[in-house]
Amino acid sequence: MRLSIQKDTRTWKWLPFSSLFLQHTVSDTGRFVVLTSAKPSLTLNDLLSLGQHRVWKRMAVSWSGAKMGDQVLDLCCGSGDLSFLLSEKVGSNGKVTGLDFSQEQLSVASLRQNMSLKTCYKNIDWVEGDALDLPFPDGYFDAITMGYGLRNVVDKYRAMQEMFRVLKPGSRISVLDFNKSTQPFTASTQEWMIDNVVVPVATSYGLAKEYEYLKSSIREFLTGKELEKVALQVGFSSARHYEISGGIMGNLVAKR
Repeated sequence: MRLSIQKDTRTWKWLPFSSLFLQHTVSDTGRFVVLTSAKPSLTLNDLLSLGQHRVWKRMAVSWSGAKMGDQVLDLCCGSGDLSFLLSEKVGSNGKVTGLDFSQEQLSVASLRQNMSLKTCYKNIDWVEGDALDLPFPDGYFDAITMGYGLRNVVDKYRAMQEMFRVLKPGSRISVLDFNKSTQPFTASTQEWMIDNVVVPVATSYGLAKEYEYLKSSIREFLTGKELEKVALQVGFSSARHYEISGGIMGNLVAKR
């Protein structure tokens, strides 16, 4: 395990968390949000999603096309959920790089790694870095995942460009996030769930402020068709956005 530190606070709106929801944003300065706590809340994520977040994350990893022996990147890795799933996919002969802006989240991921008995998890390196300026050469990775990060990046086009740049030709990215539905019923159902389930439950955990941002961040996000368009604009040869769980979540798959 290696923890590489590369600090840069110029280009991020928040410090991403790869679990179902970002839980510890406290103040927005217009360019990035300050993270003050790195406690993972896997039990809360299970409660809020009825355990479905584990299924969504496995789907995202599967769509990435990662296979044994590959070198893969988990962007906005947070506490490492997708990174650990990728590690199982690529095996001990493969390599996983988990990149995140938050050193605190990477410390949590590293602790989880050290506490695990799975030998394949030793193939994960944790890197603190900027998704808008990835510290990797062109055509470096066989697959890239991004879980609940793109929605909160200031420059989504630039983030997509960087993923395209470091991905090998013929390989895929898989981007999991909340879906901005164009269907009024789905959108209203999503907002109702946030107002009447997510925020109240989070409030009981003392995390109300950290979850209240969700509704506005989804409204400001791109629709599936818009995500596909951006992916094609930066150079991907194909792009398809899948709506999952009745359109509440979505996953963009793009091939270079």
